[in-house]
Amino acid sequence: MNIRRADKRDMDKIKDLLNQVLTVHHNGRPDLFKANCRKYTDSELEELIKDDARPIFVADEDGVLGYAFCVIKETKNNNILTDIKTLYIDDLCVDENIRGKHVGTALYNYVKEYAKEIGCYNVTLNVWSCNESAQQFYEGQGLKPQKTTLETIL
Repeated sequence: MNIRRADKRDMDKIKDLLNQVLTVHHNGRPDLFKANCRKYTDSELEELIKDDARPIFVADEDGVLGYAFCVIKETKNNNILTDIKTLYIDDLCVDENIRGKHVGTALYNYVKEYAKEIGCYNVTLNVWSCNESAQQFYEGQGLKPQKTTLETIL
């Protein structure tokens, strides 16, 4: 398996994976997530693929098996926060048909090494509490809660 930056030829499979993620979120929280839509339009996805500040990595083995959408964030001269460079994983997905074969682990480890290479202090992400399998995966990778968002539905 090869992990590399995504390019335009990967768009169809990335869109399929984005739909898989949406389905998990919609099924878990239909009050928040719409059905039958996508997080990014084709033109937005094309721009993201080219954006060095928002790299997308794909696991490829005779086709895309999974992806990691990343965002490089920097805080400088903030009144209360230290100067910090963070790699935020906006989305990580492995095709539902091949989960459990360590593709997600390979993507996560690649992203972590990439973050080290570009001088990041940490890697962060958000996970929805309705996605228990994702929570277990990330905890298995050694991630720990940094902060928690709480809600009350009115």
